[in-house]
Amino acid sequence: MSLPPSAQKVQDTLNALGFGGCEVVEMPDTTRTSAEAAAAIGCTVAQIAKSLVFKGRQSGDAVLVIASGTNRVDTKKLAALIGEKTDRPDADYVRERTGYAIGGIPPVGHAAPLRTYIDRDLLQFDVIWAAAGTPHAVFRLTPNDLVRMTGGEVVEIASPPTA
Repeated sequence: MSLPPSAQKVQDTLNALGFGGCEVVEMPDTTRTSAEAAAAIGCTVAQIAKSLVFKGRQSGDAVLVIASGTNRVDTKKLAALIGEKTDRPDADYVRERTGYAIGGIPPVGHAAPLRTYIDRDLLQFDVIWAAAGTPHAVFRLTPNDLVRMTGGEVVEIASPPTA
């Protein structure tokens, strides 16, 4: 079965990076949100490595944060890491910078290199799942694979839990 072009691009990138063992699969149900992905895959929401794009308020630079599906990104922590406040960009900006639509942004294979930060909470799992270019495509990987394939910096990025 052939993959849609965006998902095939992710698989080709994984292969080129030496991660051919990470196989992109199309799910019958949507994987657009962390909860939908976890339900379709049969894993916990925390095992979903969600890719979120932020925009530097002064620089306009795109920054990728790959967070555990249960976590909210603390934008104050992100601002401290990158040296400027951030905004959530619109869908056109995200597609222009990554090459993918929101809901299918993979951790690799972007239109241009992105400064990448990885939520430390993902490291607690043996297996995690990431989007693969479409709202129905995902791939299985390990946290160590994620760090190696993205060159991302592992950081404490989650907001403190609310009472």
